[in-house]
Amino acid sequence: MQVLTISYLGHMNNVERHQYIIKEIEKNCHVSVVDLCETLKVSSVTIRKDLQFLEDAGIVFRTHGGATNVNPYQKDRSINEKASLFADLKRKIGAEAAKLVEPNDSIIIASGTTMQYFAQEIAPQDRLTVITSAINVTLELIKHDNVDIIQLGGPVRKTSSSITGRYAEDLLGDFFCSKLFLGVDGIDLDFGITTTNVHEALLNRRMMESAHKVIVLADSSKFDRKSLGKIAGLAKIDMIISDSIPLKYQQLFDSLGIEYRIC
Repeated sequence: MQVLTISYLGHMNNVERHQYIIKEIEKNCHVSVVDLCETLKVSSVTIRKDLQFLEDAGIVFRTHGGATNVNPYQKDRSINEKASLFADLKRKIGAEAAKLVEPNDSIIIASGTTMQYFAQEIAPQDRLTVITSAINVTLELIKHDNVDIIQLGGPVRKTSSSITGRYAEDLLGDFFCSKLFLGVDGIDLDFGITTTNVHEALLNRRMMESAHKVIVLADSSKFDRKSLGKIAGLAKIDMIISDSIPLKYQQLFDSLGIEYRIC
């Protein structure tokens, strides 16, 4: 029976292949060109044409080496909307990141809902200095008497409850911290880490220059996604904390010497 199945898969017409691909994506949320070529016994050119046809029909989204049924292109959303997405995962990621805060540390915390969960988990026993662009992070940390907060100033970006712009970028030039905790909207093998706002991306890039270690906090939905503003290539990251990391990213991180933690 298995031989008959494999033989049939190798003789599918276009419509049958398309139906097979759609079912696989519905079942696994993602398919790879390599796996489809091996299973369907056709060339990569044929599979790529199939995926292009399905994307043009609005059924799938093409990604690096495959396709998915999840839109890989992140758009800007309000902070209230984002706060409700993957809240439990973000809280776990924030708790894991909080373990990296050391006594008498000086850190930078960027904006994002994951950063707010991270701030909620910080309970310093000693003095801590925090530089942040995020208003919601400041509101969380202001409860601690032993946390000194430097709030970056400038125009307020309401969708992220954060500060962006030249004033914030210039002020960062006067500081250097041990760690930057950075939230992102997308992580892509080729394009790197991104955010939905170009001004936010520029500020995040400046933050990276003011920190010894760059730590990205990102839930698993951020992988294989791109946003408008590129922050940096993956080689610029020192560590990433997530609830799940695809194997192809783990392999790349290993080759680049990037530490990763799965919580």
